[in-house]
Amino acid sequence: MAKIIHLIRHGHHALLGRTLCGRMKGVELDDLGCEEIARCADTFTPPPSMVQSSPQRRCMQSACILAARFGLPVEIVPALDELDYGEWTGLSFEALARDPRWSRWNEQRGTNRPPGGESMRSLQKRVVAHLEQLRNDHGSGTVVVAVSHAEPIRAALLHYSRKELDDFLSIEIDPGSVSTLSVDNRGLKITGINQRVPA
Repeated sequence: MAKIIHLIRHGHHALLGRTLCGRMKGVELDDLGCEEIARCADTFTPPPSMVQSSPQRRCMQSACILAARFGLPVEIVPALDELDYGEWTGLSFEALARDPRWSRWNEQRGTNRPPGGESMRSLQKRVVAHLEQLRNDHGSGTVVVAVSHAEPIRAALLHYSRKELDDFLSIEIDPGSVSTLSVDNRGLKITGINQRVPA
C-alpha cells in the first residue's frame, strides 16, 4: 500500500519545446536530461521501494537511472503513458500554432481532444485510477516513484487539487521535476508540485 507517490517528469531531450513528441518512438534523453534525473534521486527520503515508468523511451531511461540508484527493477505501466495526440504527434509547435483546432484544444481541454487522439478526461481517468490502485494495493511499495510526462502528471494534480481540466496552465510541470502525493485518512493529497533540484 503506497504511502507516498512521487510523480517524476522525464528529463530533458533535444526535441523539447520544438516538437510535440507525444508517443513518437525513439525520443531519448540528452546529457542534460540524464543529469536532471540523477539529481532527482537525492530528493527521496525515505528511499523508494518501487519504480514505475511510462512505456515511452525517455521515461524508461529516466526510470532506469533512478532504479539503478536504489537497486530496484523498473515496472512498465501503460496507465502512465503520454497523452495520445493522434494526428498532431510529431508536428512542430510552429505548425500547430497555425491549426485552429490546436488553439481550441488549449482553450478548452475539458471538452476538446486532439484529432484522432485521446481526451484529457480519458487521460485523467486512467492516471487517477492507477494512483488509487497504488494507494489501495497491499502489494505495492510504501514509497513509489512513477515516471511519466507533463500531461499525465498535470491531469492527476488537477484532480487532487479539485481543479477543472481547463485550468491546466495553472500547474507547471518541468522536465526532471518531482511532484508528490501522500496518503492521509481521506486519501491522496498533494504535498509537492514541480520541485526541482538545482544543478
